[in-house]
Amino acid sequence: MTKKIFFSLSLFILLITTTASAQFTPQVSVAFVNTTQLLEAFPEKEAATQQLVALSDNYKKELELMQNEYNKKYSDYITYQSSLAENIKLRRMQELTELENRMQQFMELAQEDIENQEKAMLEPLKQKISEAIHAVGVERNYTVIYDLANPGIAFVSPSAIDANPYVKQRLGIR
Repeated sequence: MTKKIFFSLSLFILLITTTASAQFTPQVSVAFVNTTQLLEAFPEKEAATQQLVALSDNYKKELELMQNEYNKKYSDYITYQSSLAENIKLRRMQELTELENRMQQFMELAQEDIENQEKAMLEPLKQKISEAIHAVGVERNYTVIYDLANPGIAFVSPSAIDANPYVKQRLGIR
């Protein structure tokens, strides 16, 4: 009889302890998003991409003009080099070198400008995404939302929740 009472009492204590610890264990809710997909879903992203392509094309055209000028001067130099005086040869070689330097500087400035324009166009969209992710996390009471676009995340549990639809809804995009 004492064994039954002891067993019942032990079972009762175990049940109470398990129930109490379950009540005090915080609920962890993990979700994930893919900010690259979210960014691509913005209609403004397509417009920004088109503007950047147009800017890049303009720079390419200008560089082609410079390249054509260089090629013509180089061709003339090679053609007439044997009949030119030494001072004229040196001046033309210097012109070619200066033109090469200008082309290099132009390419660097063009690349820098394209990168700055891209940042200026995309930064507001990235900020909207960040704010929407934060709002969805608070609203849906997630413990953490991982960004799959971040290469530091190597594993996502199959039970994790994809928050992309909620963030898209918050942003008003499809």
